[in-house]
Amino acid sequence: MNQNKTKLQTTSKILYSANIFTMKNDEIKSSNTSTSELSQRFTSKWGLILSVLGIAIGTGNIWRFPRIAAQNGGEAGAGAFLVAWISFLFLWSIPLIIAEYGIGKNGRRGIVESFAQIAGEKKAWMGAFIGFVATAIMFYYSVVAGWCLYYLFESLQFGLPNNYQDALSVWDNFHGRGIPVITHGIIMILGSWVVIKGISSIEKANKILIPILFLILMISLVKAVSLPGSWAGTSYLFTPDWSTLTEPRIWLEALTQNAWDTGAAWGLILTYAAYMRTNDRITISAFQTGIGNNLISLTAAIIIFSTVFGTLGNTMSNSEVLEVMKSSGPASTGLTFIWMPQLFSSMSGGGIFSVLFFLGLSFAAFSSLLSMIELVVKVAVDAGFTRKKATILTGMAGFVFGLPSALNLTFFGNQDFVWGVGLMVSGAFISYAVIQYGESKFRTDIIHQEGEKYPLGKWWDLIIKYIVPVEVITLLVWWMYLSATEYAPDQWFNPLSPYSVATVLVQWGIALLLVRMFQKRLLVNQK
Repeated sequence: MNQNKTKLQTTSKILYSANIFTMKNDEIKSSNTSTSELSQRFTSKWGLILSVLGIAIGTGNIWRFPRIAAQNGGEAGAGAFLVAWISFLFLWSIPLIIAEYGIGKNGRRGIVESFAQIAGEKKAWMGAFIGFVATAIMFYYSVVAGWCLYYLFESLQFGLPNNYQDALSVWDNFHGRGIPVITHGIIMILGSWVVIKGISSIEKANKILIPILFLILMISLVKAVSLPGSWAGTSYLFTPDWSTLTEPRIWLEALTQNAWDTGAAWGLILTYAAYMRTNDRITISAFQTGIGNNLISLTAAIIIFSTVFGTLGNTMSNSEVLEVMKSSGPASTGLTFIWMPQLFSSMSGGGIFSVLFFLGLSFAAFSSLLSMIELVVKVAVDAGFTRKKATILTGMAGFVFGLPSALNLTFFGNQDFVWGVGLMVSGAFISYAVIQYGESKFRTDIIHQEGEKYPLGKWWDLIIKYIVPVEVITLLVWWMYLSATEYAPDQWFNPLSPYSVATVLVQWGIALLLVRMFQKRLLVNQK
């Protein structure tokens, strides 16, 4: 009797399995896709680190960091800003990167469901908000990647502008003819094409992009420091003016820049961590990510400072050269897209140097964009979509919602302002999730693995539980004060003013309302 029953059960299982493979039902397809998603892993530690560095190394390192360092330097140099910036690497970025690795590896899903597993289903909206911030950044970040692509082709085909007016003319013609819409579309199509094939495709892309980017930076570094007068730029970069550390603005800029540099609290590292292999160590991976990224930022800064001082030092004083570096230009693009092409045109081998520079910038932007697309796709797959459908919809949405930034630089600047500051809120939510779970329990149960060579110390508990929340509250209050007194003193209450406190709070409020409304629909697979 038992044997017959067992045979009957076995036969039923076989028939049921065969039926699954032949049915066309979309729901079953979605379920199979989710199972496939859960089994995907990086093929090697090298693939993981290169992919995560692909998140971190972006335009924030090459485009933004040198300008921010120059703007926050004192009369003697920018070294004191570097001290504040490096401090936040260990007091903000690395602790949060560790938390992201832990949450993602533990959950093995997108940011919403992985977050809910740690903080509880009722707090899943916090994870959704983190994802919303990263998605909002994706909309305009692809526009920046498109700029880089255009200037790469400009360098290859038409040469370089010789003066400021010609450089500005190139920029104005680029925007006046609506080309940013086209390049934005190309970038979103290319990014979606890579992501649609899954993490293995993303890993392969980063194994090509990031080593080539490293090589480009090394060649550029050798060229830059060999320029006559370049040492003046490097010296300024590393010489501290300690009096600047008394200005709270320096610390605010240092924190936001480090968040931009490393990708901490974006939810992107959390998304990639879902694909970590079981034996991949979290703590060492986090330190490799944070320190490796900051070294790239410093390398980019040396290249930019050396190039600018080495090229302009013969005709300008140091203070005049610094004014060039501090000039943000339209949408904070002055240094990269207005001045750098001119500088390349005035140096021997500048044409090749220009191509390498914009190729590296394009690679950096594209590798970061891949992670932003993957974050959205992963959440959609968790919600029941197939990867193909999720990627196509993400690519279409990314293009449509990125159009305002592609067409209007004021809107672009507003989005950069609103969601760049939003990263601090994202950091607070990640810290909250760990505290809710129990920071010590999180460290011992999730971060530590058997045979751990470099166990994470209790210092991490203190930073996550106390220092990160204090940083967020202090800097947000200070930022609001600056916005009301310096950035937009006459319009801080006007939500239509691009750099007001009100525009930030209104857009954050809309985001929070949306994620609360759709929280349950994003948790369909949560058990």
